[in-house]
Amino acid sequence: MPEPRPVDGDDHLALARESLRDLLDDQRVPPPVRKALSEEYQQLQVLLEKIEQGHIHIAVFGRVSVGKSALLNALLGETRFSTSPLHGETTRAAHARWQEYDAGGVFLIDTPGINEVAGEEREQLAHDVASRSDLVMFVVDGDITDTEIKALRQVKGVAQRLVLVLNKMDRYNQTDRDALLKTLRQRTTGLIQPQDIVTASAQPAERIVILVDADGNETETRRRPQPDVNRLRERIWDILKAEGKTMAALNAGLFAGRFSDRLTKEIVTIRREVAEKVVRNYCLGKGVAVALNPIPIADLLAAVATDAAMVVHLGRVYGLPINRGEAGSLLKTIFTQLMFLMGTVWTMNLVAAALKGVSLGLSTVVTAGAQGAVAWYGTYVVGKAAEQYFIQGKSWGEGGPKRVVQDILDSLDRESLLAQARDDILARLKPLL
Repeated sequence: MPEPRPVDGDDHLALARESLRDLLDDQRVPPPVRKALSEEYQQLQVLLEKIEQGHIHIAVFGRVSVGKSALLNALLGETRFSTSPLHGETTRAAHARWQEYDAGGVFLIDTPGINEVAGEEREQLAHDVASRSDLVMFVVDGDITDTEIKALRQVKGVAQRLVLVLNKMDRYNQTDRDALLKTLRQRTTGLIQPQDIVTASAQPAERIVILVDADGNETETRRRPQPDVNRLRERIWDILKAEGKTMAALNAGLFAGRFSDRLTKEIVTIRREVAEKVVRNYCLGKGVAVALNPIPIADLLAAVATDAAMVVHLGRVYGLPINRGEAGSLLKTIFTQLMFLMGTVWTMNLVAAALKGVSLGLSTVVTAGAQGAVAWYGTYVVGKAAEQYFIQGKSWGEGGPKRVVQDILDSLDRESLLAQARDDILARLKPLL
C-alpha cells in the first residue's frame, strides 16, 4: 500500500481556495445578511483573487516615526512610500510590488502609526491590514515600550506570522546593540521567535566626511550611508521560501474563520429580529381574537391554533421547518412547563373569560382587553421558548424545557409587557366594539 503523500503548500492553498469559494457561493445566506456584510464579502473576494494569483502580502506595523516607510523603501531599493518627519503622514494603507524577490507577486504594505493623531481609527485600519497580510513586520527603534507590547499582542492575535525589526541601528554601538537585542528577546518571549528578531538601518543619519584632494586639501561634507536591510531581507526570503504558500493558506483560513463567526452572528441577529416581529404579530392576533370571542372553550382552541401556526413560522425563520404534528408536540412540552410555572396566570385568563361574557359597555372592552393581554403575554412566552428551542438546533439544552421557560419568565418584565399588550389590543378593539 503506497505511503500517503504529505500535505504541502499547494495542498494548503487548494483547501483555502475551496473554503473561500464555499463562503462566497453559499446561497443559504439570507440577502439581508449579505447586504450587512457587503464589505467583508468584498474582502473575501479580494483574498480569493490574491490566492489564485499567488500573491503574498507583507505589512509593516509600529509607532509613528520608527522608520516603517523608510524600511519599505530600503527593501524596494526606491522611494515609493513617504518618509515625512511629520506625525500623521501615513494616513491610510499603501502598497507596492517587491520586484526583487525572485518568485514575484510579493507586495509590501505601509500602515499608519499606532499612536498617530485620531489613533483609534488608524489603529483599526492597521489592525485590519495586519489581519489580511501573510507576514507582518513589527518595527521598533529601541527598547520596546508598554504601548508597543500591547499592540504587538493585538497584532499577534490576528497575524499568523510576525517578524520584529529593530530599526535605526546606526544610532547604537555594538555593546548597546547586543543589550537591546537581549532585552527584546526577553520581553517578547512567547510572541516572537528569537530568529525572527532582526536588525536594520533603513535610513542612516548623515555623517560628516572629510575629503582630501590630490593636493592634500581637506573638505568637510555630509553624506548619508547606504541603508542596511540585508539581515531583514534574508530573513524574509527564508520565510517565504520555506513557508510562503502555507502562510498564505493559513492567513486565508484565519480570515475565513473570523468571517464565518461574524456571518453566524449576523444571521442569528437578523433571524432574532425577524422572529421578534413574527412573535409579536401572533401575540397581537391572538390577543385580539381571544378578546373578541366570549366563549372560553373557543378562546382556548383559537389560542392553540395561533400558537401552533407561530411555532411553524418560527421554524421556517430559523431554517428548521417542522410540521403541524411536531409543532403540537413542542407546544405540549411548553404548555406543561407553563401550567406548572404560570398557574395563576392561566386562572386569570379563565376568570377574565367568564367576566367578559356577562359584562356590558365599557367594562366589556376593558375586561376583553385584560383577557387579551394575558393571552398576548402567554403567546409571547411560548414564542420565546420555541425560539430558544430552534436557536439550539431543535434542542432544549442541558437544563431541559423547564429551565428554558423559567429563564424566559425571569427575564421578562411582566407588568410592562401586559400594559403594552393591553394598549395595543384596545387600540385594535375600539373601532370594532
